Amino acid sequence: MRIAVEGCMHGDLDNVYKTLQYMEQVQNIKIDLLLCCGDFQAVRNEYDLKSLNVPPKYRAMNSFWKYYSGAEIAPYPTIFIGGNHEASNYLWELYYGGWAAPNIYFLGVAGVVKFGNIRIGGLSGIYNARHYRLGHYERPPYNEDTIRSVYHVREYDVQKLMQVEEPIDIFLSHDWPVGITDYGNWKQLVKFKPFFEKEIQERRLGSKAAAELLEKLKPPYWFSAHLHCKFAALVQHGEGGPLTKFLALDKCLPKRKFLQVIELEAQPGPYEIHYDEEWLAITRRFHEIFPSTAKNANYGNLKLQMQDCRQWVQSRLKERGAKPFEFVQTVPCYDPSRSVSNSPLAGCNRNPQTESLLKFLELPYLLDDTSESGPSGSFVNSEDIQIDDIDDGDEETAEPEDA
Repeated sequence: MRIAVEGCMHGDLDNVYKTLQYMEQVQNIKIDLLLCCGDFQAVRNEYDLKSLNVPPKYRAMNSFWKYYSGAEIAPYPTIFIGGNHEASNYLWELYYGGWAAPNIYFLGVAGVVKFGNIRIGGLSGIYNARHYRLGHYERPPYNEDTIRSVYHVREYDVQKLMQVEEPIDIFLSHDWPVGITDYGNWKQLVKFKPFFEKEIQERRLGSKAAAELLEKLKPPYWFSAHLHCKFAALVQHGEGGPLTKFLALDKCLPKRKFLQVIELEAQPGPYEIHYDEEWLAITRRFHEIFPSTAKNANYGNLKLQMQDCRQWVQSRLKERGAKPFEFVQTVPCYDPSRSVSNSPLAGCNRNPQTESLLKFLELPYLLDDTSESGPSGSFVNSEDIQIDDIDDGDEETAEPEDA
């Protein structure tokens, strides 16, 4: 199985797909899957641009809307995670993962899926210590603060991934695991990006949450983006332990290193994206403590029994099958000849894929819950954190032009 990995997409699907087709032709190979490490920018129409945290001069429809409308079909199965420049209102509809367009699958805020017998996990967003312990309190339409905090990684989603016990083959994160530069040629990196040196020395370049997941999951491959450069590292987990090949990639621009193709041993195809049994069990078990408000949550003593839930999910998948629920358009697509910005259908919607998955798992829909009590139960502290008091200074390290 040949898998192409791309750094930051920034909505430029047309050029990435054309580059892959050119590589296939020149190298006489067949690519089975494309993975994207964030800043995908799944912008369906002009309304979605309002949820994209980039300066107005950088806001552009780009090419995803063609694939959402069906005017173009992705030539390769595509799996992506979110970054810090996303149509966050759309990705919130697909919090648990789902088809963002035909043949283009969003892995979710956190998620694990299977492609053939290859297991792929990922974590969307970037790390910010100020928001890490909070719940998912942001709701569309976003204000000046929440349009930035909505893509900050939350401990809840990391704790879900920390429950994964079965081997992960590939893991995706947008920002790098903090400390990953210790395992590669960081001196060469700072020659290219000199302003990284201080952050590397102060252990601030990257995500603490991603570093914890790297230590726990120990996948053979880990791919990231965000910092718009290529950087490779090799992590050995303990003496004689497993190895993780880490690779960060650039954004899609001429003469930039934004693509890498790897080859994995896999069962014969054809290959399809399927739900992962263990991940669905984790999702079902964790749903009861989903944090939906700006409260400081504490998962330090979290102990959830998984065995019965795993058997239940296994039985349900045996009845239905493991294919994800089908793609459904939820808003009008961009039409260059007219504006849809004021359409009553252009706002936040309950995505039928999400509703179907929750119904399948026999879970209530919580993504539009804004009650202060929330479903967080005994896992939240009693002290509320007021949204207006949160300091939204990002700890991200991307260049100012990273838009």
